[in-house]
Amino acid sequence: MAKRNIVITGGAGFIGSHVVRLLVNKYPEYNIFNLDKLTYAGNLANLKDVEDKPNYRFIRMDICDFKAYYQLMQDKQIDGIIHLAAESHVDRSIKDPFTFARTNVMGTLALLQAAKLYWESLPEKYEGKRFYHISTDEVYGALTMNHPEGIEPPFMTAASSGEHHLAYGDDFFYETTKYNPHSPYSASKASSDHFVRAYHDTYGMPTIVTNCSNNYGPYQFPEKRIPLCINNIRHRKPLPVYGKGENVRDWIHTEDHSSAVWKILTRGRIGETYLIGADGEMSNIAVMRMILRLMGCAEDAFDWVRDRPGHDRRYAIDSSKLRTELGWKPVRTDFEAGLQATIAWYAANRAWWEPAKAATEARYRAQGQ
Repeated sequence: MAKRNIVITGGAGFIGSHVVRLLVNKYPEYNIFNLDKLTYAGNLANLKDVEDKPNYRFIRMDICDFKAYYQLMQDKQIDGIIHLAAESHVDRSIKDPFTFARTNVMGTLALLQAAKLYWESLPEKYEGKRFYHISTDEVYGALTMNHPEGIEPPFMTAASSGEHHLAYGDDFFYETTKYNPHSPYSASKASSDHFVRAYHDTYGMPTIVTNCSNNYGPYQFPEKRIPLCINNIRHRKPLPVYGKGENVRDWIHTEDHSSAVWKILTRGRIGETYLIGADGEMSNIAVMRMILRLMGCAEDAFDWVRDRPGHDRRYAIDSSKLRTELGWKPVRTDFEAGLQATIAWYAANRAWWEPAKAATEARYRAQGQ
């Protein structure tokens, strides 16, 4: 790839910071602009190790600010956008859907329109440009769980191994699966996906969309499921499990997600969709019990709580297209080992997560929750 000026939106967040770190280190000749509003989940401490790199710059900005972003496109001659900025917590979306619609839909539209106006003003137009939109598998809704005992995945890959990577049904999400979102969060992400594809089909913008499964690993905001469990155990606080804990999620280590992003950015076909997953199906209760066991606690030391509205039953991705077409494969395929390393990271980095957790709890108290 030639010299590029790349904006990464949401680069101070969990997944975004891993993508920023990968590109800053892998391409020292690229100029990487980390664009983040620094709301509750954005944390510049995620990128302490690259903040002084000559090819890295942080810009605090709201993606909904069309005028400011359009000016940035022109000033920095941006030719690549990797868009991760989003409101992403399902429980928050149930309580405040308007914020999710504003950021995830209107924010994405602002980025698209700014890119369109700037790139179309250039002599070369869209040549050498890229708008890469990173989304979620939740846009597809829920899959059936007709094999709760677990079966071998029919598409067996190197990541599908033994008891930790069984499938809980005989259907999976594919690039051709119809959208069927069930929460305000997934509905807002589905809408943003459609806008990105519409800009490709209508204006010829060189776009790519990826939908990834649940990420875990270092630097994840403490409010999310796995770090919440880890930190609540350390502070002897209640461990809530929704419903019967049978809901299944497809887990991937965030470093594997980042490596897929790089592969798709450099080799993916324009106008295509790629699903990113690591064959990591596990029920919520199984993940909870594994965390408790790895932290030396009784596996039943949790509390059952009422299930949340619209709680999807099962997510599972078939990423065969990405693996066969672009040659990508996940490396961190041992979920238990990855979870153990994540627990160790949170134990060694209390100065990173404790302030964020305290601020979140204070905000909830102020809201009477």
